[in-house]
Amino acid sequence: MTKNFNMLFHIRKEKANAEGMAPIYCRITVDGKRCELAIKREVAISKWLPSKGYVKGTNEEAQSLNKYIDSVRAKVYEHQKLLMDANKPVTAETIKNSFLGLTQQAKSLFKLFEDHNAKVKQLIGKDFAAGTYERYETALKHLKEFAAHRYQLTDVFLTDVDHTFIQEFDHFLRTVRNCANNTAVKYMKNFKKIIRQALAKGLITVDPFQGYRAKLKKVDRGYLTQEEIDAIQKKVITIPRISQVRDIFLFQCYTGLAYADIKKLTKEHIVKGADGEQWISTRRTKTDTAINVPLLPEALAILDKYKAHPECYSKGVLLPVLSNQRMNGYLKEIGDLCGITKNISSHLARHTFGTTITLANGVSLEVVSKLLGHTNLATTKVYSRMLNSRVSEEMQDLRSRMALKPVKTGTDE
Repeated sequence: MTKNFNMLFHIRKEKANAEGMAPIYCRITVDGKRCELAIKREVAISKWLPSKGYVKGTNEEAQSLNKYIDSVRAKVYEHQKLLMDANKPVTAETIKNSFLGLTQQAKSLFKLFEDHNAKVKQLIGKDFAAGTYERYETALKHLKEFAAHRYQLTDVFLTDVDHTFIQEFDHFLRTVRNCANNTAVKYMKNFKKIIRQALAKGLITVDPFQGYRAKLKKVDRGYLTQEEIDAIQKKVITIPRISQVRDIFLFQCYTGLAYADIKKLTKEHIVKGADGEQWISTRRTKTDTAINVPLLPEALAILDKYKAHPECYSKGVLLPVLSNQRMNGYLKEIGDLCGITKNISSHLARHTFGTTITLANGVSLEVVSKLLGHTNLATTKVYSRMLNSRVSEEMQDLRSRMALKPVKTGTDE
């Protein structure tokens, strides 16, 4: 059946860079339905002829670009004919996919990424944590958004992923997605793993990440001071749900457990330690590392408060933990109520345990590392900041020791 087919080359002025160079697109329309194809060429807005779909001028640069546009036009017609001869559906999307080689599913970037993520999902609880799978899924989601935003593509051919593509995706994460440096770097690392798999399978022969450099920046992790902990603990809160979130946050402050770990706590995780006291014995959800934490009196009091809570009884858990998103939303309200300007979140409690509760009270770095379930002492050193209170105490001790020593002065001859 004959189909109405049209092709138009145009530029996207809204995507022009700082130098006024705009990307050129090929718009394919079949029976009124259209899609766009980025031809990976740019031109100065002032040099584009919209009525003709060509570049102005007769110089070598203009002639070369116009010849390339003609070659793209010829290839699009060729792929339209290939689909018709093979008696396959002829639509704007199928023509574009045929042009890009996306009919070869093994060479589809998104297909390779999806297959990888499916395998990671199957290994949750064995080789991977649920959070790792979620990060790979988010990385793929951002990559799909980038392809649609920058190139108007619903998929990407692996051989089309070049160094420019890598740089543009990095820029997209930092601008359009507004990712902080470390977040962007982590998503790029997720993406790089997929590219390494493509290289290993021989799907591509050149590493597009070659020459790409991005480093994690050291972040000064926040924490609450003892005064701020006391303010939250003493604050009178009449709304049960917010009071409940406050208690669970404080429980994290006194145990160092991450959100995922307190959410799954049951009676089986409470054991008697070598000292005869009650301890929490579990494994970190994130790393599957064993953690054993002695329960401080404040933490025990919170557990005792919720032992008869209906939700705890029905679910067989120790604490009625809300979703992480809802909990963090309530924690911001608690911060406002207590006059605390810091960004209070569930994860901040873990840092508070690693600093104010333990290190600031003389617990060694090695013990703190074990309590937090870190597999590397270097990870714990991030928490090892010099608190002003410790500096003041130790300097006061130094003053006292210095005062006991006799002061010798020189004598004039």
